[in-house]
Amino acid sequence: MSLLTRIVPALLACCLSLSGHADSPGRHGDCPVLDLSDDTARQHLMDHVCYHTASPGDPGHEARSPDQLPENFAWTPANGHDLVFSHTESVYWIHLHVWNGGDPHRLWYLKLDYPLLDEVSFWQIGPDGYRSSMITGDQYPFASRQVNYRYFLLPLALASQEQRQVTIRVHSSGALNVPLALETPEEVIASSNHLTLTHGLFYGALVIFAAFNLLLFFSSGTPYYFHNAFYMAAMGLFLFAMGGFANQYFWPESAHFANLAIPISLTLCALAMTLFGRSFLEVQADTLPATTLTTLAWFCLGFLALTFILPYSKSILLNTVLALTVIASLLVVAAIRWRQGYPPAVWYLLSWIVMLAGALVYALAAFGYLADFLARESLMQATIGGQVVLLNYALVQRWRLLNEKLLQMEHQARTELEFKVHERTAQLRSTMHELERANRKLAALSLNDALTGLHNRRHMDAALPELCAESRRTGQPLSLALIDADRFKAINDTWGHAFGDVCLQRIAEVLQRHAKRPRDVAIRFGGEEFALLLPGTDAQGARQLCEHILADLRHLVVATPDRAGLTLTMSAGVAQLVPGEAPESLFQRADEALYQAKSSGRDRVCVAALALSD
Repeated sequence: MSLLTRIVPALLACCLSLSGHADSPGRHGDCPVLDLSDDTARQHLMDHVCYHTASPGDPGHEARSPDQLPENFAWTPANGHDLVFSHTESVYWIHLHVWNGGDPHRLWYLKLDYPLLDEVSFWQIGPDGYRSSMITGDQYPFASRQVNYRYFLLPLALASQEQRQVTIRVHSSGALNVPLALETPEEVIASSNHLTLTHGLFYGALVIFAAFNLLLFFSSGTPYYFHNAFYMAAMGLFLFAMGGFANQYFWPESAHFANLAIPISLTLCALAMTLFGRSFLEVQADTLPATTLTTLAWFCLGFLALTFILPYSKSILLNTVLALTVIASLLVVAAIRWRQGYPPAVWYLLSWIVMLAGALVYALAAFGYLADFLARESLMQATIGGQVVLLNYALVQRWRLLNEKLLQMEHQARTELEFKVHERTAQLRSTMHELERANRKLAALSLNDALTGLHNRRHMDAALPELCAESRRTGQPLSLALIDADRFKAINDTWGHAFGDVCLQRIAEVLQRHAKRPRDVAIRFGGEEFALLLPGTDAQGARQLCEHILADLRHLVVATPDRAGLTLTMSAGVAQLVPGEAPESLFQRADEALYQAKSSGRDRVCVAALALSD
């Protein structure tokens, strides 16, 4: 290297330290000038980079260009370290001072090898007044980039001895990885070709395996083949989106969907993992593993819906936790099935151990806790490749096991047909008994309110016509009382629905204490609406019962979440069945009486205005 190429960078650095700032505002004293013609210096790019973390309230947080930065802007040298930041609301400013110490006019590219950044702005400022800018990122159409590439490329064309100030502003709703590199066009093409080959082999293999499993599903009708194809397709889409390919090729004009596709595909991966694990491992129904996997599948669907509501920073974090939880749960279920003597679970377990290790490393890199995201992406692809091979080998082992079982069953069927028929018949009887018990339980649940334990509206609709017919037949009185909690909406709005449910349970306890005759029926038929069916009770008796209930409630104090005491009140309307009256009319008169109690001041009992006959 010539003496000139050694002296000029030192002079430039000296001038910068004396002046405090160059063409862009801010102090860059500890950021040495980088000679682009020096290959060794370019390989140690981070030794020449300075950055500033602008938290909310910092002048740099609201600045949109280098001109808006204050003169005393403090820069921190990177000291050779990659710029990796976990989730934050800060804006990051990055500064680099370059010059061409060689003779010819040359072109270099400043690469930012992380595609998942919402806003990335580049500025080039030269001492001769030259100035250019590029504002791009996931929040902008893909065409906003100067080069059609999944990563961010900034062309740097410098004449001999020309210097340039490069300033970068980065802001994103997720974690921040800012892996920078300076490469010649030849180096960019070489690395791009290498990645194209690697990604082509990886995604091509995923497509082939997914299509193969889909064909197996159509030919055999076995669900886990479809679930496996679903998983590989969802995983491929997730990595395609994380790697920036989906933004480049699928939806380059939809900046919103570029971010939304990542948590969506991640949730679909978690759902596919769960479905495939349950079907492949042959998890028995009504067991803890089956319940766990079913619950996780519903969680996946719920998180998928939340993805369209929550901001990206929250949805990607929640969905990542969900995916890791699914993987860990599948590991446990596979270990249980292995201990239970299910041989294919061994290979399934190994595949998910590999997957868990790779997913943890990839998640830590994606959330800014590990540097070199590009290397972690390659590691994740290798992990998934290994997992796919192990999973498909597990499928082969499962098919072999099923084939052996089929042959064994065919051999045993010749000598044990009568025993098998008896066994299957006993199992059928047991299943029928279980189904009968389940139906009885379901019938009971369908007539009771889950929160309060009282009968529900369905029971009331069935019982009221029967009691009316009985009253007309026997001549015994029948009264209906409709009771409604006063100002219950204010309770929910003040202390929340959970406290409101507690209040409803307390009301139900009071009703059960007072409606204690064998044939009295206490019903919750609405949110805070209750009813009493009182056969053998006239209007006056029903009124006295309701007044006792209201008095009991006045002495009941419910502790609120803020440790205060709340006294509940209710209003009641009473109607006695008139001979020849329809159930609907009886209910309507009781409802009118309840309305009268509400409108006349609440916390009281009103009897239907229509006179009752004997």
